[in-house]
Amino acid sequence: MKKDYLSIDVGGTETKYGILDRSGNIIYHSKVSTPKEELSSFLVIIDNLVQKYYDQIRGVAFSVPGRVNPITGEIGLGGALPYLDGVNLVDHLHNKFGKGLIVSVENDGKAAALAELWLGNLRNEKNCAAIVLGTGVGGGIILDGHLYRGSHYQAGELSFVAFKNGKDKYGNVGSAVLMINQIAKYYHLPDINDGLAVFDLINHRDKYAYKIFKKYCWKIANLILNIQAVLDLERYVIGGGISAQPIVADTIAAEYQKLLVKLDLTNIPRPAIMKAYFENNANLYGGVYNLLLQVNGELEEN
Repeated sequence: MKKDYLSIDVGGTETKYGILDRSGNIIYHSKVSTPKEELSSFLVIIDNLVQKYYDQIRGVAFSVPGRVNPITGEIGLGGALPYLDGVNLVDHLHNKFGKGLIVSVENDGKAAALAELWLGNLRNEKNCAAIVLGTGVGGGIILDGHLYRGSHYQAGELSFVAFKNGKDKYGNVGSAVLMINQIAKYYHLPDINDGLAVFDLINHRDKYAYKIFKKYCWKIANLILNIQAVLDLERYVIGGGISAQPIVADTIAAEYQKLLVKLDLTNIPRPAIMKAYFENNANLYGGVYNLLLQVNGELEEN
């Protein structure tokens, strides 16, 4: 009897996938490189994964970059993968494997928020958010216990938030990848994407690395304060690969408090800021939770 789900997290560099049961237990997971430019190569990878696990899965859950219509499954603005623009993964898999296969698609930042809401550090919270620090800044907003997608399914796209009166955007200044690259280049590290080496410097309070890192956290704290002024949330969780480093959420929280003091806002309620429970694997869980909501008829446009 088919009872498990294939969750596929499509990233700009690699595509993670896993088999999960409906309780959120990962039975198996792995990853493959994501094709950079060819949609056809990407679809071959997806088809092969579904075919491999077809006999044991009830459905397939995707989390992808870009704007997603979760009702139709169509992707717009493919984010880090422009070839996904206009692709409908629901129709593709139904044409390939039949409509008996349940398929859901959600934006990666929103999937991260759903994971934390389901089984993570946003569980039982009514008004909260996940902020995902990676190539850009993704996010998911939970209002009154439900994921808020927005009128055009674009709520939570924090990379588009303006910085310094429109001189830049958070997709650049909030990029964890660019922050790591900057420090790695300064020290002529062999691999400019070596996050572990960079955080070794940061954790040891290397003068240059720690200065760049604190400035980065100050920028994220500014972003949170701007969101907070509008939405008045109870809790923020920080996700993405760098969230595995405890110093990240701790420093963002410390910089947030400094901002409140500087702007004379210490009398307003302060939200909790903490590390995401699922760190960089959140989308595998969030994708399945989104699918389960769809199966239960709870997925609605909002």
